[in-house]
Amino acid sequence: LEHLLASGLVSESRGWLHPFSTATQTLAGKDYSSEEPPDILGPSLAEQALRLKTVKLEKEVQDLTLRYQRALADYENIRRRTQRCVEDAKIFGIQSFCKDLVEVADIFEMTAECFSEGIKPVDHKVTLEKVFQGLSLLEAKLRSVFAKHGLEKMTPIGDKYDPHEHELICHMPAVVGVQPGTVALVRQDGYKLHDHTIRLAQVEVAVESQRRL
Repeated sequence: LEHLLASGLVSESRGWLHPFSTATQTLAGKDYSSEEPPDILGPSLAEQALRLKTVKLEKEVQDLTLRYQRALADYENIRRRTQRCVEDAKIFGIQSFCKDLVEVADIFEMTAECFSEGIKPVDHKVTLEKVFQGLSLLEAKLRSVFAKHGLEKMTPIGDKYDPHEHELICHMPAVVGVQPGTVALVRQDGYKLHDHTIRLAQVEVAVESQRRL
């Protein structure tokens, strides 16, 4: 033993390192002379951090899913309420228009009663006067109802022909004072509802005599 120890000392003194010496362990890159164990907690901590991150992400996904479901439910409720409001508005609009037309129907019925079978021949003149008064009242009431609901009859006489408002029936020769290309005669009235054409006016358009069709 003394011989081996002496050889070890001699070898270190000569520059040789013993394989189990402290210097050899230091030069190998690790010092095992201390009592601290190797770092074996690294992977465990990484797994814990990954697990915590996974739990956090899952919670965020649940929160986002819940928020999306609530938003979807709110949207559906808003859509239903809007649809119900639109339907109610349509019904109210039709109801108001029908209520006004009922008054027109009353005038028409009163006028029609003038032609009942019980009228004597001597009363024809009076009957015609009542009919005329009833028709005049009926026309005035219709105009009032149309104006109230934004329904307007077009008066295109003298206007330039517009295919978006007029339906061309035929051409007619332009007379004195009538410009070619303008509406000279209306066969059937056209109507607009709030400036939107709902029925084209059937018209005859003036042209120069040599271009008559």
